Amino acid sequence: MEVLWEELTRGFPDRRTLLIVVFRLLAATILGAVIGLQREWAGKAAGLRTHMLVSLGTALVVAACGAIGMTTDGLSRVMQGVVTGIGFIGAGSILKLSRVREIKGLTTAAGLWITAAIGISAGVGAIGLALVATVFAVIVLALETVEEKLEKNRKDRQV
Repeated sequence: MEVLWEELTRGFPDRRTLLIVVFRLLAATILGAVIGLQREWAGKAAGLRTHMLVSLGTALVVAACGAIGMTTDGLSRVMQGVVTGIGFIGAGSILKLSRVREIKGLTTAAGLWITAAIGISAGVGAIGLALVATVFAVIVLALETVEEKLEKNRKDRQV
């Protein structure tokens, strides 16, 4: 039973540390949800749960590295791997439509990438930075309606 307790509490030397980690993971999940809700409202494929999981997952990876006492150098390599891996996930969401010479999914890919960065920030304890980045990301994603109006005006002028 003692071995089981040790395994369950590894990385949490005290209650304070446990609360810090839980708060970081909760913050990452909520901030991912904010971006995901914006994508849901915009009717995009990668929505609420996807963004929540990306943010939570990246926060978990860096929090776990911190819990085992990884050095800053080691943690930076883990973050590089996460950012690269998320790039591959994003690449899978990009489609080239050859008939209409259009590329779709770039914003989805970029949204997943920034969500991962927000999760990393929350996971290392930079909650304020993650919050500010979330606000900026939502503002940028909301510019889609402005883009659509500009595109419509451009098409109207061509006719």
